[in-house]
Amino acid sequence: MWGANSSSLTPQFFILNGVPGLEAAHIWISLPFCFMYIIAVLGNCGLIYLISHEEALHRPMYYFLALLSFTDVTLCTTTVPNMLCIFWFNLKEIDFNACLAQMFFVHMLTGMESGVLMLMALDRYVAICYPLRYSTILTNPVIAKAGLATFLRGVMLVMPFTFLTKRLPYCRGNFIPHTYCDHMSVAKVSCGNFKINAIYGLMVALLIGMFDICCISLSYTMILRAVVSLSSADARHKAFSTCTSHICAIVITYVPAFFTFFTHRFGGHSIPHHIHIIVANLYLLLPPTMNPIVYGVKTKQIREGVIKFLLGDKVVFTQDN
Repeated sequence: MWGANSSSLTPQFFILNGVPGLEAAHIWISLPFCFMYIIAVLGNCGLIYLISHEEALHRPMYYFLALLSFTDVTLCTTTVPNMLCIFWFNLKEIDFNACLAQMFFVHMLTGMESGVLMLMALDRYVAICYPLRYSTILTNPVIAKAGLATFLRGVMLVMPFTFLTKRLPYCRGNFIPHTYCDHMSVAKVSCGNFKINAIYGLMVALLIGMFDICCISLSYTMILRAVVSLSSADARHKAFSTCTSHICAIVITYVPAFFTFFTHRFGGHSIPHHIHIIVANLYLLLPPTMNPIVYGVKTKQIREGVIKFLLGDKVVFTQDN
């Protein structure tokens, strides 16, 4: 079980136990997760294909949506196939380095998802508050640089997780009561002092999550002021309706994220561990599953694109910021 360097007490692999206490129900738990994963992959890949092939959707709002879809489908793919192997085939072993890699991608991609939602809020702010300058402010190079900055922020802030976790001694064993390698779930298996891991994890959550939420809140405060100042009720409704899909995506993403974050650190024994594990999995699966549905239902241009793709009809796309 242990690596060649016995002094470091580094295991060759970890054992992911799935959902502790509900092992007998793993098959039943896997069915909704598998169904959600299929919807997430089909929905997000469909959105990316639609945005890339429909010239009418080659606009900043949809570029950010394509980036969100790519992030979502990559995020759930890093965990769900491995989770289904645990549930269906009892394949619980994961190589130590593979566990660290999964941990890195999970946290980096969740941070990137938060960053893309923040960029989408700024996009709506520019579209509503500066409509005449929208196309000159959010040019393709600006969009590319914003996406790259979001990616690099996640990589640089999350990369230390792997080094902080790898340095820990694992003399208590190698059993992780989870379905995937989460940073603190792995650190808590250690018999060493993981206080630095906990502090740094909290700092990263604040640097990414709180910064993005503050930017989103500020953007929507400015949007609300601009919308209220419009004289026409129809104009107010049209302006704010362009934000409804994004608001739904924010709620779907941040509500389970906050629940997972606070219960993991401050919940103690008040919440059963299996509830925490299930919500942690929903946190990774729910946004990728629901975002394509929300945007498909709420966004007229995407609905028109889907109809055109399915029926082959000539659909006139509504131009709307």
